[in-house]
This record gives sequence, structure tokens and C-alpha cells, in this order.
Amino acid sequence: MFRKLLNSELGRPAVEEYKSLSKSPVTVVLDNVRSRHNIGSAFRTSDAFRASGIILCGISSTPPSPEIHKSALGAEFSVDWTYRESTVDALRELKEEGYIIIGVEQTENSISTDCFLRGERKLDPEKKYAVIFGNEVHGISQEAVDMCDWTLEIPQWGTKHSLNVSVAVGIVLYVLTPR
Repeated sequence: MFRKLLNSELGRPAVEEYKSLSKSPVTVVLDNVRSRHNIGSAFRTSDAFRASGIILCGISSTPPSPEIHKSALGAEFSVDWTYRESTVDALRELKEEGYIIIGVEQTENSISTDCFLRGERKLDPEKKYAVIFGNEVHGISQEAVDMCDWTLEIPQWGTKHSLNVSVAVGIVLYVLTPR
């Protein structure tokens, strides 16, 4: 038999404590993500994997928002975030700050997330990474892809060519988060 653990037994930090904890070297960039529920999910997942923060770009909505809060369950308060009108300008700023830019997109020469799962690749914890996730229909803009240092692809074996952006955020943050 299994007994479901109570939230009080999970040992999760309060928001104030969470803010002071060390974070993953990964910052999430949302490139024109249109669904507030997907944005809220990205906040919640970023909290779970202690991402360094989120940059919301273009048409991506920002907190406060009832729809974001519904999916984020308060993670919009624990995860640091900023907004930039232009994804390209945000990426340019990140490059100037020394970030390695990773696009989650199907491209020529993209790297499979399997390489990280098998331990063939790891992020250097001394470096900073910005991982871009794109619009639900169009993915990452080509202009943003052109600024990437490399691209990461999630293997798929079904008839569809993409995953929901919130699912992709979960897979990629799980794979990239240092253990």
C-alpha cells in the first residue's frame, strides 16, 4: 500500500526562502507564447526545477493574470521574471551578459534531449543558459533561431510534429537541470 504524502510532509520552502536558494543556470525565454495557461505552467515548472527566471517576450502575457495564476498556483511570485517587447532584443541582451542561447526547436543539426538523458552532454554549471520556447503554432521565430548557439530537439514518434509548449518546458527543464 501507498499513502499519499501531505503537502506539509514534502518539505517545500516558503516563497521567501525559495528566493534565497541557489538556482539552476537556466533562464526560460518565452517567445510570443499566446496562452496564459501555458505561461502559468511555465512558471510552475520553472519553480519546480529552480530555473533562474523567466523572460516573457512579445505577445506573452505577464502577471498579474487570473489565467496565469490558475496554472502557476502562485509560482509567478516565487520565480523572478521580466518582460521584453522583442525576443531578439532580449536575446541580444542575454548574449551581452554571457548567456549561451539554446532554442528548443526542430532544426538542422539540433541536439536530441536523449544526449542529456544518456549523460553524453551536460550543462556547465559555471555558465549561464537561456532556453527559448516558442509560440504554440509557429514555434520560435527564425530571427530568434538565428541567434541560438545551438538548438535542442525533443524526439517524437507519433504523427504530430510538436508538443504543447508547457509540456516541452517540463521535459527540457527536467533534462537540463543539474543534479
